[in-house]
Amino acid sequence: MIVLAVMVVATLATLGWWIFGPAGVAVELTRRSWRMEIVVERLRAESGSDWCDELPADARDVSRRVMADPTGKRAEPSEHCRYTQLAWRRSWIAKTEGGPADRPDWPRPPLRVAAPGEAGSERLGKREAYFEIELRDREDHGWICRVDRERWEQLRVGMRFRIPVDRFGTADCPRMYASRL
Repeated sequence: MIVLAVMVVATLATLGWWIFGPAGVAVELTRRSWRMEIVVERLRAESGSDWCDELPADARDVSRRVMADPTGKRAEPSEHCRYTQLAWRRSWIAKTEGGPADRPDWPRPPLRVAAPGEAGSERLGKREAYFEIELRDREDHGWICRVDRERWEQLRVGMRFRIPVDRFGTADCPRMYASRL
């Protein structure tokens, strides 16, 4: 009878903690890191085709032929052109990364320079900065959360938080809050 009473009390205490206790999983901040990325674009020659009276202004190496419009929008056969055109396209990503001991800084990649109007030149494109923290629970499950730079600079390794985690194991990083548990 005593064993049964202890089991009922333990079950009710566990259930009460689960329902009324703090929400989320208890985690500890184990690592802070940053990464700065810049897309490097390269000027490339690309092929295209269109009706000759609708060519882009910078079309080169144009070859023409007369053909009927397969869509039926042009009543009579018209000139159709094949051409090349220079276009900036993503080529690679330059990145720098580090931790709290390193000063976040943008990469300075070497860029290729070709003659004006020729393919091969490179330029810097879109920039992205990522400030991330790694959180681990007592069972060594880990999550990476992105935060803004200001928040990242305030956080320290060893700080404890509670973070909501759904049934699929995905953490809701924006709802993370400080905890002493």
